[in-house]
Amino acid sequence: MPIFNEQEALPLTAERLRPILDGLGVDYEVVGVDDGSTDATPVIMQKLRQDWPQLRIVRFARNSGHQAALTAGIHRAFGDYVVSIDADLQDPPEKIPEMLDLAREQNLDIVYGVRGDRGTDTFFKRHTAGAYYWLMRKLVGKRMPNQAGDFRLLSRAAVDALKAMPEHQPVYRLLVPWLGFPSGEVVYVREERVAGSTKYPLSKMVRLALDSITNFSASPLRLATWLGLLSFVVCILLAVYTTVSYAFGSTVPGWSSLFIGMLFIGAVQLICVGLLGEYVGRIYSAVQARPAYFVGHDSAEDDLRDGAR
Repeated sequence: MPIFNEQEALPLTAERLRPILDGLGVDYEVVGVDDGSTDATPVIMQKLRQDWPQLRIVRFARNSGHQAALTAGIHRAFGDYVVSIDADLQDPPEKIPEMLDLAREQNLDIVYGVRGDRGTDTFFKRHTAGAYYWLMRKLVGKRMPNQAGDFRLLSRAAVDALKAMPEHQPVYRLLVPWLGFPSGEVVYVREERVAGSTKYPLSKMVRLALDSITNFSASPLRLATWLGLLSFVVCILLAVYTTVSYAFGSTVPGWSSLFIGMLFIGAVQLICVGLLGEYVGRIYSAVQARPAYFVGHDSAEDDLRDGAR
């Protein structure tokens, strides 16, 4: 469970999540990954852990982002099955038993939580999310379930496969379907955030879309090639138009056509350079090989020192 500044939501989340997990009849842990929260979230997590020994606290040294927190949780979880879920209760934890039953009955490695109704989202959020999933399915293929976010169940085999992937900035919405493991779906209605404010504003949504596209497809580079060809064709047509106009003696000082042509060519060049820059920047980041996050504290290490199971 990635957590960032969720002091209002955490008590409500624990109150709703714990009875569900206790009722499963299996050993479990809840890996709460504190992504460098600056409010009372760390204190609340410590208080919750006093009465809830299954709660495990992993705290980052600084804020590293939602996908990094997901990575830390997936990589450090001990379970035979791992479920990722946000702390805002927009994804109902009541679906976790259904996910587990489906995985066991049909021997599945992945069970996606698919949003059947996004009526609680704003008009803008619904349509931008729809555009995102449409674009990702065009780039990645229909392996990616439509309207499936980061609420999913993974088997230990799927977790081990993800841990072996050399992704520097993984986007699990695309990476998990790419594995091709046997999968199923559980449909649910997306609820309103239980408390607090969204941690995914427009800027982070755009960043996620860019990460998804550039991490998983070279299509933007091919788009740059096609834009270059299109600009070349437009320039040829302008040249033909200018020649014909000169032949009929109807040429006038054409500053407007020249101005538009130069703007078009310059814009295409800047787009191409920008796309190349995105990929070069990622190559530079990968060559640096800096870790995506630093774990400042893991309560499981304290338990091991104390001899706890």
